[in-house]
Amino acid sequence: MTTQKPRPSGLLAIDREMARQHQDALASFESNREAAARVAASIRKSGRLVLLGMGASHAVARAVEPLYRAHGIDAIALPLSEQLGQPLPLAGKTVIVTSQSGESAEVLRWFSETVPQADTFGLTLEAGSFLGRTVTCLVGAGGTELAFAATRSLTVTFALHLAVLEALGEDPAAALAALKAPKTVEIDAALAALSKVATIVTSGRKLQGIAEALALGFTELSRLPCFSLEGGQLRHGPMEMLGPSIGIVLFRGDDPTADLVTVMALSVVETGAPLIVFDASGKPPVAGAVTLTFKPASGLAAIFAMLPVAQSLMISFADSRVENAGTPVRTTKITRSE
Repeated sequence: MTTQKPRPSGLLAIDREMARQHQDALASFESNREAAARVAASIRKSGRLVLLGMGASHAVARAVEPLYRAHGIDAIALPLSEQLGQPLPLAGKTVIVTSQSGESAEVLRWFSETVPQADTFGLTLEAGSFLGRTVTCLVGAGGTELAFAATRSLTVTFALHLAVLEALGEDPAAALAALKAPKTVEIDAALAALSKVATIVTSGRKLQGIAEALALGFTELSRLPCFSLEGGQLRHGPMEMLGPSIGIVLFRGDDPTADLVTVMALSVVETGAPLIVFDASGKPPVAGAVTLTFKPASGLAAIFAMLPVAQSLMISFADSRVENAGTPVRTTKITRSE
């Protein structure tokens, strides 16, 4: 007889967060329309947007950066730590500071050293947090995420951005449909393909932000050195590392960058590196890759479709590698030191 390994308490906590992430995201979208309209009015007036955050919050900003640019906005996402050390001039720009707790060390220091201008806003899960009390915030439903790796907080924060983008004129229908009816995609083949790798590298083009979010989750939960490189950056030299011990995860959407992801996938297969493709492009799968197929989508519709499947993959991968996945050993949920 075999005994099944008990599910670690940290992963049970993540399970609880994930179970309600879609309903919390939908509630967040609906309840923040008034605040989103204020943020959108500021963005429309300034034409320039700076997105500041750390960790998963920065990955969300990276994911939505091209979506704001598609509306003609000069948008850039920076780690808040970089803004503290090498500040970008912010005069005349709309600023969105994202922190799910609203209490991280960089947020506290930045506001202690910066007089917020009228066009500084926040995204958080806690209305009563330092960030929530300091500037006008869009506040996600459901309160603080209690589990270690970001899952629900990602989905909810994306929904807050969807509210802002709708106020800028974007049609939210496809993204909302993906939230209302999430599709299950089997990950067993992908998990098997990654079973012997020592490192995972995630990559995308227009979907690079979700690749960065997944790499962070892989690292936090599995404690392996997983990281992310934008597709062009992966091409310019780092492909020297590729081989059977390096797993590659690519994200391909139904957008003009899909062909570049396809060419990268073909190159990865030639190296013998295990390859997983999250594919919402509508294009034929690449031979030699494990393809997780979604209906054709781009932007937030693609992100909302892929994200829960990516989360399931990172959790299952971590559970196969460490005994107590989901319980941090060197960090805390809220980072209180720099």
